[in-house]
Amino acid sequence: MCTAGRRWDRRQRVLLWGVLLAVLEAAWGQLRYSVPEEMPKGSFVGDVAKDLGLQLPALGDHGVSVVSKGRTQYFSLHGKKAHLVTAERIDREQLCESVQQCVLRCELIVEEEMKIYGIQVEITDINDNAPSFKETEVEETMSETTAPGARIPLAEAHDPDAGRNSLLSYELSGDEHFSLAVQAGPGGDQRPELVLAKPLDREEVAFHELVLRATDGGDPARTGTARIHVTVLDANDNAPVFSQSEYTVRVPEDVPVGSTLITVTATDADDGLNGHVKYSFKKIAAKASQIFHLDSETGTIKLVRSLDFEEGDSYELEVQARDGGGLFNTTKAMVTVADINDNMPEISVRSTLSEISEDAPSETVVALLHVQDRDAGVSGEVRCSLDGDVPFRLEKTFEDYYRVVTARQLDREQVSEYNLTVRATDGGSPSLQNSAVLTLRVLDVNDNAPVFTQERYSAQLAENNAAGALVLRVRAMDADWGQNARVRYRLSEGRDLQVSSEKTSEQKNGSSFMERCKEIYCSALSSHQV
Repeated sequence: MCTAGRRWDRRQRVLLWGVLLAVLEAAWGQLRYSVPEEMPKGSFVGDVAKDLGLQLPALGDHGVSVVSKGRTQYFSLHGKKAHLVTAERIDREQLCESVQQCVLRCELIVEEEMKIYGIQVEITDINDNAPSFKETEVEETMSETTAPGARIPLAEAHDPDAGRNSLLSYELSGDEHFSLAVQAGPGGDQRPELVLAKPLDREEVAFHELVLRATDGGDPARTGTARIHVTVLDANDNAPVFSQSEYTVRVPEDVPVGSTLITVTATDADDGLNGHVKYSFKKIAAKASQIFHLDSETGTIKLVRSLDFEEGDSYELEVQARDGGGLFNTTKAMVTVADINDNMPEISVRSTLSEISEDAPSETVVALLHVQDRDAGVSGEVRCSLDGDVPFRLEKTFEDYYRVVTARQLDREQVSEYNLTVRATDGGSPSLQNSAVLTLRVLDVNDNAPVFTQERYSAQLAENNAAGALVLRVRAMDADWGQNARVRYRLSEGRDLQVSSEKTSEQKNGSSFMERCKEIYCSALSSHQV
């Protein structure tokens, strides 16, 4: 119970430190938080509204959102106070297999203000993994003529945790003929070796049973074990020798599955079984083991799954050659993956308007876009543009974000709706492109007066005609829409005349270009002319 209490105290201190760091970075529009891995879904990460100094009423019910970089959304906003919480349980080892510091990035988008704030969340490690060996039962052979001090490299234990929670020490038990030595690798990793401490005598003891134990530095510590079975053989005085100390190859990521990438070759001067060499991977990452296959007889390394530069740009394979007498040698095979332009740019519409008034001022923001390309180098550099001669332009804002803004005054009577095509083109050869279409309707304002089809109308009327007789017909048109295009008529002179309206065919069909026809009738016998 005390140990569990200390772990929660450490978590609370980590959360407190993350909050303090977020307050300092908020001044620059960036937030940084820190949470332990494996927290339940909905766990509190940070108060982004408070840390950024945002007014909660301005956020609205749907005015703010969080977007994670990548396909998986790890965070969301909770409640009216816009607390940042985890959207799912996060496994640091799954996300950051080979990265010491695991940082997830996302953006807070305030739609009404068209603003973006960067957020970084560091996922700290907990000791949720025990050291483990790829093989828990290991078969080793050693000649009875092997001199004391001889060493056999043992398989390393793997602990995906970080820092002190990762692998710390090895321990060997089971037989006085053997001891354990641990060598430091080039990257600081610990490599266990089985050391012969006393001469072997096959006639006395033909088999030796050992237990190798790996312990990490967590609190409490976790342990993994592997059993080692050593078989004593007759003399074999030549070990295999590779033709090269290191094999290297560089291949494009679109190399066909089934291709032979490298062939390693080792020779053994012994005869018979002691001179027969077999190949195996001594050390290979879990991901690489699904991509490459080593033929144990020929030493050819073939591709069994497609390469993807965006998933891995290089692989280091450690190959062992072992003869029939148990002697071995190792070499490295380095596979470097060259990028090709196989990813087109991706355009994501983060926020957009569906309609805009024709009297909107220049620089009005109508859309917020995010553009990215998963390729590397020039193949991942993206250029954005708007198709056609339109009164809008693109502006780059935060990192890979763009805004679409009005470039000049709009006129609904000329164009009532725009289908804006945003095009993204990368710098690859040949280049790839993608596009997105934004539909924007222009709303009318009453900026057009009615216009008569003639400047002057005249008519002659015979005397003694009946009241209600048609005198003449006038027509006026208004280019505006709806209520703004509705025209009314009145006579400023002529007491004995009245006006009657008649809808034109355009009005009856609901046309946007509206006309009004008026007929002038006699209201009494008169000889007036209009």
